[in-house]
Amino acid sequence: MDDLGALLTSITERMSREKNRGRVADYIPKLAKIDPNQFSISVALADGQTLSAGDAETSFSIQSVSKVFALSLALTRRGADVWKRVCREPSGDPFNSIVQLEADHGIPRNPLINSGAIVISDIILAACDHVEAVDEVLNFMRNAADDENIFVDPAVAKSEQ
Repeated sequence: MDDLGALLTSITERMSREKNRGRVADYIPKLAKIDPNQFSISVALADGQTLSAGDAETSFSIQSVSKVFALSLALTRRGADVWKRVCREPSGDPFNSIVQLEADHGIPRNPLINSGAIVISDIILAACDHVEAVDEVLNFMRNAADDENIFVDPAVAKSEQ
């Protein structure tokens, strides 16, 4: 276990020296203000232990990672019927492209691109109103992450608009 902790610390230190680590989402004003030098890494082990290094205690906006949770919730709710409305193929285009929708007769290539995430959201919203849907997604994420501190940040949401 000590070896894994040391490895995570080593990775964190190495990443702190890297110059080209990407950039913050500057097209979202609130996220444009985030310190680009933050970095953390966590590993969850099969026995339930979690090891972390770096800025692991710093809250962050998960953005498109939420698509994985939404898909999981939709699959929990509707099972394989989800795949009748969204495919499981790579798109080859940016996550926000709608180029292939016409060629694919309105069926998004996968649930992790924006058009697919919209379909997944529709599946979730089909059973309840938007307030209930947000609560259900949040509760699903809190349960999956075993973290009651997960919330929708109003400042980030407003900035997204």
